[in-house]
Amino acid sequence: MTKAILTDIEGTTSSISFVADVLFPYARERLGSYCAAHPAEVAPILAEVQAIEPGDPIATMQRWIDEDRKITPLKTLQGMIWDGGFREGAFKGHVYPDAVAGLRRWHAAGLKLYVFSSGSVAAQKLIFGFSEAGNLTELFSGYFDTTTGPKREAVAYTRIAEAIRFAPGEVLFLSDVAAETDAAKAAGMQALLIDREGGPADIASFDEINL
Repeated sequence: MTKAILTDIEGTTSSISFVADVLFPYARERLGSYCAAHPAEVAPILAEVQAIEPGDPIATMQRWIDEDRKITPLKTLQGMIWDGGFREGAFKGHVYPDAVAGLRRWHAAGLKLYVFSSGSVAAQKLIFGFSEAGNLTELFSGYFDTTTGPKREAVAYTRIAEAIRFAPGEVLFLSDVAAETDAAKAAGMQALLIDREGGPADIASFDEINL
């Protein structure tokens, strides 16, 4: 019996283009100026970047953005930069209407909802907190990012199940990446692969999920 739903964001609840074409360029353009304006705040992040890859950390992170690398210090800094954009009204978080309806329906039915995304927890809360559908953060009971573990490794899902205190089999994971749903299944979770472009997958929208 499903008691909790764990969902990805990019390509699952929200469009890939919003992240790739809006959020990524916004952060990329402001990496240098933001770091210069907040030296003490970003110093540990820059040190972590240099420990991973020696050299100019700003140039390194700009390349990581171009390569869509899922690296924790980059994701942390992106979330910090996006915070200003969301709060200033530069953009609103895109969430598919069927995802909004599904999340609200499941929350009303008493299911616990959680997020697991490569974006930082802070960034996750911004997307749902400043979404086109309003503040959706009240629907969720918890958020997880890559500090929990790699999304393509079963150990991350085992840790999440332990953290939310549900048996893995009671949790349904939703993602647009087969390697992630495979990892969730390896940890004992239920999982559905979503493809919003109509390609081969378990579902094409949240409307097709019957619990």
